[in-house]
Amino acid sequence: MKKYTTILFDLDGTLLNTLEDLTDSTNYALEQFHMPVRTIEEVRRFVGNGIAKLIERAVPDGTNSAVTEEVLACFKEHYTAHCADKTAPYPGVIDLLQKLGREGYRMAIVSNKAHEAVCELEVQYFHGLTDGVIGEQEAQGIRKKPAPDMVNRIMEQLGSSKGETLYVGDSEVDRATAENSGLDCLLVSWGFRERAVLETLSPAGIADSAEEVLDFIRGI
Repeated sequence: MKKYTTILFDLDGTLLNTLEDLTDSTNYALEQFHMPVRTIEEVRRFVGNGIAKLIERAVPDGTNSAVTEEVLACFKEHYTAHCADKTAPYPGVIDLLQKLGREGYRMAIVSNKAHEAVCELEVQYFHGLTDGVIGEQEAQGIRKKPAPDMVNRIMEQLGSSKGETLYVGDSEVDRATAENSGLDCLLVSWGFRERAVLETLSPAGIADSAEEVLDFIRGI
């Protein structure tokens, strides 16, 4: 008997390598306001809590909130047009989702990225492979991760219970999301955080490849 019937996946750093496009759009926005650009490693550390927090971390210390909002708006416009320039699924991810689908697992994407962008990326890269998608919808009263709201909403849509659901992510935000939602958490080491950092978070497991994710889900 399966331990899990439902798998919830984070998007950035877990299913999709979005780091270069996020970095390009961040630096485009910073340059428009004559601010210093950021390295890809800096952006890697900044992501995880949504794009507003990304830009808040990227602008120089002391930048007032009104200017930060303008930089964010510039980022959004650029990223909307360029979010798939360099983005691609991580190795083995498509095969993983296809196998899980054939084996009858329900799957959904839970991301702090803007809901419209998550939907667009899901259609472009994972169309027909997942059963639900939810992105940032705080204007509708759904708090973003690590609050449990998004997880609870998508589980309700899927008709899944906590005991049969696994959350798969790549960061401390994902670990906290799973804990706040009462779910087991599997972290992947190929994303936006180093394996040494993941080990300090005490997840149910750490996977170094898509094949290891499948083995964990199957209980191998």
